[in-house]
Amino acid sequence: MASKLNSQLPKPYLTIRDQLIAQYHPLQIEQREHHTFCNFSDTNPVYQIVKEACIELGFIEIDAEAIAQAWQKNNPLIDQFNHLDWPVTPDLFQIKGPNSETSFPTCPKKLGLYVVAPTADWIEKLFIAGVPTVQLRFKSDNHHAIRQEVKKAVEIAKEFPGQLFINDFWELAIEFGAYGVHLGQEDLDTADFNVIKTNGLRLGISTHGVAEMQRADQISPSYIALGAIFPTNLKIMPTAPQGLARLDFYTKLVGSYPLVGIGGVDETNLDAVLKCRVGSVAMVRSVINAPDYRAAISQLQAKIQTTQVDI
Repeated sequence: MASKLNSQLPKPYLTIRDQLIAQYHPLQIEQREHHTFCNFSDTNPVYQIVKEACIELGFIEIDAEAIAQAWQKNNPLIDQFNHLDWPVTPDLFQIKGPNSETSFPTCPKKLGLYVVAPTADWIEKLFIAGVPTVQLRFKSDNHHAIRQEVKKAVEIAKEFPGQLFINDFWELAIEFGAYGVHLGQEDLDTADFNVIKTNGLRLGISTHGVAEMQRADQISPSYIALGAIFPTNLKIMPTAPQGLARLDFYTKLVGSYPLVGIGGVDETNLDAVLKCRVGSVAMVRSVINAPDYRAAISQLQAKIQTTQVDI
């Protein structure tokens, strides 16, 4: 593989780097932006070799930095370098997991089929059809319309045993008494976590890589969503699809949380996603756009029951 980096590593280290890239080729993805230079925060050769390898594998800068630091923490000695030492232990990444004193209220480890719905009317259809976990992702610039839709969705959800998460609108979720709220990374800077927690709501957080998982862990949410696993055109994603090999890596780091696999998941790849030890899969088009959504739900539920591994 031709290198995209203008590396300044000595030739012996370049050889180790290229061997590392070959060893972990399944983790490689093509990012939208290419690096030509690698910024180092440490002079340790193990750290530098690993960071360059991660950049070549398509990890974004902040994730490459996190992996390189974790590898160095595990074994900083170049004369003991082992290509099989890829770090997967949470504490190497300063990931602590849920804490009974600081965490948000818990939710089931296996949230099962998790359908993201565009309207409150769909919330009722999905619960009637037996979907255990649903999210209202209502898009509008009209505050009154948003308020009415969230209120209606929460009122409907109270008639069913399933879990309803409200996307983005955490103040309205609190006001109307929703089970939980789901926030993207862009929402974390403005959300008041103490208020959400004090009101007893569960919190789910979207993540797209190692650094975002580290940030989510600091908040200690009820669940962590990992994605996008596969290509999706439902929204503009900040990073390229992560793929199954990375999903398998990520679940090792944050497996103490309930996990939701999201992004391009459908009936053709559901089995492979579940085998990566997620307790839930989020879907939109496979249900909402299905010719017969009830039949689609039944088939997906059956596949989840027969495929899901112990977590």
